[in-house]
Amino acid sequence: MAMFTKLAFYPTVGYTLFMAQVTSRKYYNRIDDTVVLGALPIKWILKELVAKENVTALVSVNENFGDLHQYGIEQLQLPTVDYVGTPSQDNIRRAVNFINTYRERKETVYVHCKAGRTRSSTVVACYLMEAYNYTPEQAVDFIKARRKHVWIREKQWNSIRTFYKDMHKDPVSD
Repeated sequence: MAMFTKLAFYPTVGYTLFMAQVTSRKYYNRIDDTVVLGALPIKWILKELVAKENVTALVSVNENFGDLHQYGIEQLQLPTVDYVGTPSQDNIRRAVNFINTYRERKETVYVHCKAGRTRSSTVVACYLMEAYNYTPEQAVDFIKARRKHVWIREKQWNSIRTFYKDMHKDPVSD
């Protein structure tokens, strides 16, 4: 699988760019006042995100994307295997805490994986559940209303539901 993900990486990034040009899909979508969800931020997209969306931080649920400090962007890197991966509960918690730091500052965070459909959407759903007290289904529906091509598979649903259950655990009884 590792060889497949490496070989398929750039062609599928090209496919994502192509779909954003010839269909109603967007390369990224604003989810709320804090979060923009999208695909791998290639150089010109990154410049647009900073200029148009006021992005000051980035959560990458992808293999290492490189240093973005030259753009004035703080980055949280959460390496997660492409196609079949889902972020660990610890990494989801780290991402939600990171996003909440910028939410308190009223700043914008770009959350991405390669296509902005699965791994990054998992993180954003967990953020929405905590920020707005949504159920897993409400959080995913909220995202899909803004980014219709989101694709949450069973593994990601399990991650989202586990995060939700952990949010509602009684700390006294643990």
